[in-house]
Amino acid sequence: MVRLLEKKQRTGSILTIFAIATFGLHLFVLLFLIVQGLNIRQLSLRKQPNFVQMIDGKPVTETDDLARNPEAIRRFISKTMMSVFNWSGTLPPQTIEEVSKPKQDRGILIRTPTGSSEKVTTSSWVASFAFSEDFRKSFLSQIADMTPPEVFSGNSQQIISGQLIVKQVYPPKQIAPGKWQVGLVADLIQTKQADGKKLIIPFNKDLLVQAVDYFDYPQTVNATDLQKAIHSVRVDRLEIYEMRNLCLLDAYDSLNEAQSNECVTGQQSGSFVR
Repeated sequence: MVRLLEKKQRTGSILTIFAIATFGLHLFVLLFLIVQGLNIRQLSLRKQPNFVQMIDGKPVTETDDLARNPEAIRRFISKTMMSVFNWSGTLPPQTIEEVSKPKQDRGILIRTPTGSSEKVTTSSWVASFAFSEDFRKSFLSQIADMTPPEVFSGNSQQIISGQLIVKQVYPPKQIAPGKWQVGLVADLIQTKQADGKKLIIPFNKDLLVQAVDYFDYPQTVNATDLQKAIHSVRVDRLEIYEMRNLCLLDAYDSLNEAQSNECVTGQQSGSFVR
């Protein structure tokens, strides 16, 4: 009888120890999962590293979210403005077949300052996403007013193409944290395809640029060609938020506000002007 009681006590104590050990293990696993969940949440909320400063084809990581490499800013300005004034009358090729036979650009209707609706090229419309949202609408209106309707003509005898030839992009001048002033000297050349006649319009502008936060990369499976194109514009994490006429009477880096006002007599220096 005594042996039987000892066996029962031993069995009961072993079960108790096993139950306590199992409970402790479950509690440890629960705490581990909670810690892992918090770490994953912090990773999901953390900003992506800034790999946008392309120098010699190599991305440079910036520790400051508002820091941008001067050369990257200049390239952003050149790329954006040339895309805005790429009036070829055709869409960018998406396949090998479209390289030799590009699709005609039907244009996108935009309301102009006069109240009428005019077209801008698809390239201009996509490139306009490199501008701040409050400036983009008015800027597109000006571009629609500037774009010749003949750009969208399928008739080779009527079609007119446009191209911005960049002569110089001045080194960015920082005016505030994450904001820069950049001078652009260029010519807008409109060419009539039938006879090759050209119309050259000086395009000298002061552009105000600011750093912006990162944008999530779209899922390649579900993203449309248009979404990919817009993302490629925003991936530089820069945007143009204002444009003014550029004074060329003196060296760009030594201009003061009074000189700038003198050299734009008769023009509106505070906004984008044709």
